Amino acid sequence: MGKYDALGVFLRRWRVRNDAEGVEIGFAQIESIIGGLLPRGAAEPEWWCTNGHADCSAPHRRAWLDAGFDAIAEPRAERVYFRKRTAA
Repeated sequence: MGKYDALGVFLRRWRVRNDAEGVEIGFAQIESIIGGLLPRGAAEPEWWCTNGHADCSAPHRRAWLDAGFDAIAEPRAERVYFRKRTAA
């Protein structure tokens, strides 16, 4: 099991149990979910980005993309809003 798999499991469960469009999670809660610290790179919006030139196969991005979410980060506030992806 990869470091970010638990985040994907959390988001999948949240998606099944909630009708809201998304969930906001603080960095500390994400670290609790994954059982470890986020890397320094998580302090940069690009680490969370899945647009443009971002590597969508990166394990941390796969966790929320495979669970059906986009991530909108506010690194200075140390929180991330995971928004349900819409079917194209």
